[in-house]
Amino acid sequence: MTAHSADPGAHITPVVLTYNEAPNIARGLESLRWARRVVVVDSESTDETEAIARTFPNVSWHTRPFDTHGSQWRFAIHDTGIDTEYVLALDADYRVPAAFVDECRSRFLPGGYAGGIAAFDYEVLGRTLAGSVYPAKPVIFQPASLRIEQPGHTQEMHVDGPMYTFEAHLVHDDRKSLDRFAASQLEYSRLEAIRLTSGNGARWQDRARRTGLMPIVVGVGSWLKAGGPFRGAAALRYAYERVLFECLLAIRVLDSKRHEHRDD
Repeated sequence: MTAHSADPGAHITPVVLTYNEAPNIARGLESLRWARRVVVVDSESTDETEAIARTFPNVSWHTRPFDTHGSQWRFAIHDTGIDTEYVLALDADYRVPAAFVDECRSRFLPGGYAGGIAAFDYEVLGRTLAGSVYPAKPVIFQPASLRIEQPGHTQEMHVDGPMYTFEAHLVHDDRKSLDRFAASQLEYSRLEAIRLTSGNGARWQDRARRTGLMPIVVGVGSWLKAGGPFRGAAALRYAYERVLFECLLAIRVLDSKRHEHRDD
């Protein structure tokens, strides 16, 4: 394949998972008009997500009751009739800038890679943060090369084969309500606590979480990484969001330890 013939729309199918994503979905799909087909797998939304998504002519809509993130992704990638060489896996609050599509055309597709890793520009309150703790991760891959695991609250995607690292970033811009955000953190912290208390996880973050110190570390670290005083309210909001999750997780781990001591 030559760079000239590498049309991203002919070789890449974006896949988007949704659940009550009306505040976000239009921006994400608008950034995917280059794709011939966009697979959206919805977990039985009750808001306007479906109505908004169906206004985009390249959207292929599918509904599946949610059980786990890993199972939802497996269905979306393998059971929705995707026949392109690559899948671009996206959350509903992601946007795909033109620079990323151009890099797919000029560098990624001609290279014959099994997949690609992208970092993220993180937006809060309409401002792009200086940085975030949101990790770079595999976002595009050949379906046959993909392995999906879920050790904690979300899936981990592993790709077998040569990987490309994108210079262009994707954009994370979640504009759902605070109530919805807090409800999600309650569930995510529950699943993550199960992983931690079962003994899984040897990263320094996991060890810090078991000590209960992570809210302090994350609060200061995420605020500074986001830009601190130079990003104003956006950096503060980002730090508060990260601390909320860590506090919920710390409480769950603490309660689990107390219950273990009672059982002893």
